[in-house]
Amino acid sequence: MLTRRHFIQTTTALFSASVSSPLFAESWPTVSQKAAWDAQVTPPGYNAATSNPWGLHRRFLPQRVQANERLVPGDIHVDAVAKYLYHIEAGGTAMRYGVAIGRGDLYEPGVYTIKRKVEWPHWTPTQSMIAREPEIYAQFEGGVEPGPENALGSRALYLYVGERDTYLRIHGTPFPRSIGTSASSGCVRMVMAHINDLYSNVEISSTAFLYSAAESVATRS
Repeated sequence: MLTRRHFIQTTTALFSASVSSPLFAESWPTVSQKAAWDAQVTPPGYNAATSNPWGLHRRFLPQRVQANERLVPGDIHVDAVAKYLYHIEAGGTAMRYGVAIGRGDLYEPGVYTIKRKVEWPHWTPTQSMIAREPEIYAQFEGGVEPGPENALGSRALYLYVGERDTYLRIHGTPFPRSIGTSASSGCVRMVMAHINDLYSNVEISSTAFLYSAAESVATRS
């Protein structure tokens, strides 16, 4: 069970769950196209700690914070109450990012393994998403090509339990104003410029801990 002692020491609307579609096996973007999209979603003169064209609360901008020394460098911890993602670093620190999480009972606390990473991924809604909200998702049943308007944005980290793909992702979003809310269909959303920074520092086989509200450090401080 995830408890506060595992967690971080600190002072204080629609898309997400997805599948990978074989329909797009031959349509991956080129290196130059990915670079152009990266430039498109990165603010001019980008500084992670200060750039904020999205109008986020300042606490959701990336920040280096102290971490419990017992935490494993490379692991990810998501606080469901504060809407923070922490990426643990060597030396007792972590990079903290603002996120959006799944709304209602679509958020799935648990311990996951990151078994796949994709730059500018394809996106296909799951059948459960289509059944739950056909008016939104049925039009995308055939899948959506990569690009800045794709629901998974610029980067995606794929969460597994054992060898089973959970269809949960930590991913960029074309809806940055959802950061700090419970808005997705289960996934953890990040500003695209922020997940671009995080992505290069995350290793395959790292562990991602998604905490429930009851387990969150914020509820016990």
